[in-house]
Amino acid sequence: MASTPITQWPTGERPREKLAQSGAASLSDAELLAIFLRTGIKGKSAVDIARDLLNEYGGLRQVLNAEPGTLASMPGLGPAKSAQLQAVLELGKRYLEQKLKREGPLTSPAQAAEFLIYQLRDQPREVFAIVYLDNRHHVLRYDELFYGTLNGATVHPREVAKSALRHNAAAVIVAHNHPSGIAEPSQADTTLTVKLKEALNLVEVRLLDHLVIGDGEFVSMSDRGLF
Repeated sequence: MASTPITQWPTGERPREKLAQSGAASLSDAELLAIFLRTGIKGKSAVDIARDLLNEYGGLRQVLNAEPGTLASMPGLGPAKSAQLQAVLELGKRYLEQKLKREGPLTSPAQAAEFLIYQLRDQPREVFAIVYLDNRHHVLRYDELFYGTLNGATVHPREVAKSALRHNAAAVIVAHNHPSGIAEPSQADTTLTVKLKEALNLVEVRLLDHLVIGDGEFVSMSDRGLF
């Protein structure tokens, strides 16, 4: 059964008008996606297509992290809209990086973790990343330095130290994700933390923390007493 076009809906129920009247936070995930999609297809409104996407992938986060080629094949999307969705995700990451830089010095693991969780939790493989800081702990830059398989990444402490010097960092926070979603550090993570601290001490760069990122959670090696 064909759905009624959005243009024929009551004004207060149309996603764009609802956003203008009540703000973006008032919209459902399907309504936000519908604004992005703009138009529907024969028999389905943009909101219908958005609901189909959310049902197919299991939620908004999964839609945004879907493979571009798979998304492009979904009814109502195509390559152009699939590419735009990837751009939306990248914009969100860059916004958080700029926010992290603007907020002043980092004073707790939780400040860095919010940004790092967003960057790393949906990675299908293990990624080792660095947040470079100046001598007042303001953020200079974020980099992803090493990539691994589902089970691990090979991290070279000497390369971490060289990278910190190259970016003129006085201190760093390092992080890596566990693709399993479980943030509990392994013995190898603990050993790596000690080696990183030793390598960075040799070049007078402070290792402030090593965060292990899971699915929406993190563990601070500093909080575990390794610093």
